Amino acid sequence: MSDLPEDSETPEEGWFCVRSKPKSEHIAARNLQQFAHLDEVFCPRIRFEKATLRGRVWYVEALFPGYFFARFDLATDLRTVNGTPGVSGVLRFADFYPQISDAYIRELREEFPEESNAIRVIEQALAPGDEITITEGAMKGLKTVITRLVGAGDRVAVLLDWLGQEREAEVSMRSVMRPGDIRQEIRSR
Repeated sequence: MSDLPEDSETPEEGWFCVRSKPKSEHIAARNLQQFAHLDEVFCPRIRFEKATLRGRVWYVEALFPGYFFARFDLATDLRTVNGTPGVSGVLRFADFYPQISDAYIRELREEFPEESNAIRVIEQALAPGDEITITEGAMKGLKTVITRLVGAGDRVAVLLDWLGQEREAEVSMRSVMRPGDIRQEIRSR
C-alpha cells in the first residue's frame, strides 16, 4: 500500500526536500542513511559566530532550517522516509511532491563539500573602509564606515557625522554588521 494518491502522476527516483523536527536536520538526515538505507542524503549547514550575553559563541545551524535533501524513489520509499525518526515528512503541495534538480544539488555540494560534513564557516572579516550598520545601542540602525580596527580586534572605530563635523567613535565588533550579512537573518528570528 502506498501513501501516494492513486491518480497522481509521480516522478520516479529523484531529489526531494524532507522536513525535519526543529533543530534536528542533521540527526534526521543521519537516520535516513542508517535506518532507511538511503545513500544520498544532503544536509548543508553553516557555522557562524553570534553575540550572546555570555560573549561570542559559535553556532551550527542548517542552511535551510527544518529542511534537508534526500534522493529516493517516491513510489517505493515514501512510507519509509516518512516513518524515519526525526523526519516530519516530505515537502509536498497537495498531492504534488516537487523534485529538486540534480544541478541545484550539485551547486550546493560545491559550496558545502562533503569533506567538511557539509558545514560552511561564515566568518565576520571586517576591514577599514567596509560599510557597516550599527545593530545595538543608541546608534542602532546608523550606517557608517569602519576607519580602523582597535585593540585585539574586538572593537572598531567608525566615522560619525556629529553636529556637522566628522568624528571617530569606537564600537564593539559584535554590534556592527555588513549589509547582506548572514547574521541579519539570524538576529531577526
